[in-house]
Amino acid sequence: MFPAAEARIRRYRWEVKYEYKSPDCFQKMVITINGQSPGPTILAEEGDTVIVELTNSLLTENVAIHWHGIRQIGTPWFDGTEGVTQCPILPGDTFTYEYKVDRPGTYLYHAHYGMQREAGLYGSIRVSVARGKTEPFSYDHDRSIILTDWYHNTTYEQALGLSSNPLDWVGEPQSLLIQGKGRYNCSLVSSPYVCNATSPQCSPYVLTVVPGKTYRLRVSSLTSLSALSFQIEGHNMTVVEADGHFVEPFVIKNLFIYSGETYSVLVKADQDPSRNYWVTTSVVSRNNTVTPPGLAIFNYYPNHPNKSPPTVPPVGPLWNDVEPRLNQSRAIKAHHDYIVPPPHTSDRVIVFLNTQNKINGYVRWSVNNNSFNLPHTPYLIALKENITGAFDPTPPPNGYDFVNYDIYNVANNTNATSSNSIYRLQFNTTVDIILQNANTMKKNDSETHPWHLHGHNFWVLGYGKGKFDNFSDPIKYNLIDPIMKNTAPVHPYGWTALRFRSDNPGTWAFHCHIESHFYMGMGVVFEEGVERVGKLPSSIMGCGKAKGLGGRP
Repeated sequence: MFPAAEARIRRYRWEVKYEYKSPDCFQKMVITINGQSPGPTILAEEGDTVIVELTNSLLTENVAIHWHGIRQIGTPWFDGTEGVTQCPILPGDTFTYEYKVDRPGTYLYHAHYGMQREAGLYGSIRVSVARGKTEPFSYDHDRSIILTDWYHNTTYEQALGLSSNPLDWVGEPQSLLIQGKGRYNCSLVSSPYVCNATSPQCSPYVLTVVPGKTYRLRVSSLTSLSALSFQIEGHNMTVVEADGHFVEPFVIKNLFIYSGETYSVLVKADQDPSRNYWVTTSVVSRNNTVTPPGLAIFNYYPNHPNKSPPTVPPVGPLWNDVEPRLNQSRAIKAHHDYIVPPPHTSDRVIVFLNTQNKINGYVRWSVNNNSFNLPHTPYLIALKENITGAFDPTPPPNGYDFVNYDIYNVANNTNATSSNSIYRLQFNTTVDIILQNANTMKKNDSETHPWHLHGHNFWVLGYGKGKFDNFSDPIKYNLIDPIMKNTAPVHPYGWTALRFRSDNPGTWAFHCHIESHFYMGMGVVFEEGVERVGKLPSSIMGCGKAKGLGGRP
């Protein structure tokens, strides 16, 4: 027997600032943490308390950091979502986040202010099982890999374009990065000072392995737009974890991954050790002929890490082949020894129709034709401190016109309304969310949307094609061994059914994890049991109607 391990405090001191970096050989301003992008990996053990003292040295920008996948039980004010749970951290200020990591698994952190995430402010959180506990799989080494897409335009330029009439769309990313490294074709840039193909900052990411050993790769995605495939040339991968929950293992050649998701895959270094192999990631679900695949090297020791594989990098899956993506989504089930049975019925069903709309000529993304705007006073503060007039109290719609709405065509009326109203959930009840996809404002076009829920894990009860049928589809729900996740995709012209318990007092964002889509209104906020929330720290206040309530020293 192991003695009961005492939970520890893990302290981090971070300085957030802009630096010139060349992650894909093209030099631009990048938001770094202690000079790094991706930022430092947070390493902790189940039950530990993480304390991050963050100094905002961005000079002219606010900041807030969300701890993606951490439920913040008892600390809803440290979720890091500006406008929902806290006021932003002002330039020059130091703010302390403190929270408990209550589950082992693979998680993330990233900016949750404006569109800063895609400027490089992100990193990994790796929580190991408590000492004395075991996992249902074994491996020799543990590695974290974050996949991102990368734009050369600044977030300011992108945000301005998205806020313009006519819309100036962000377009497809210039590069894909594997653990912060990619390669842009510098011959497309006139100045060698701006793009330097020999810069060590953009040498391929190298994953060095010892022949015969098994590696746990914690693969996650924080793309701002792209859905991705991920593969290691000549090697199978066994999926064993998704969003902090153990998966009934299944073998794949290719991992489809959507923004906000995390997976652990086991890979055995069992191929010819005399050579290196390609690691590739490529865009799926968008007709993208612009962004080249991201490349890294699976380096068999003792080969030189810079020794290029003798083969051409494997080609990714067809961008518009939805079937294998849907099949992978359906294949993810809870490990048989770690099933958390879902409630068999729900107390409330909310259907979210995902649509692209126009408001006064401006292109927006919406839910049930209602486009979301963040208020100036964070919801948590407004509700807990009984501040009136901070947001629209009108309940947003629970569904859409199921009978008449045609999900396969551009809507007859694409106009929408905008609001900052929220969904008030009865505390400690079971809530079903049906994500219903539809056509955009372009003919024959339906996009993949990965939806992320703050403060909770949900059961994924099912994925389907076409329009969700409230009578026949719930009969097919998986109530036996559904996986629990915090992020799940809704596939083109399809639906995804989720179930969760409203048992974590606070205000929680639920939104599309595509940065431009959330910026353009594709999200909602849930309130549950806010009267049970403890005294709010004064450090989260100081903006909007919360200006007189404490504020930072």
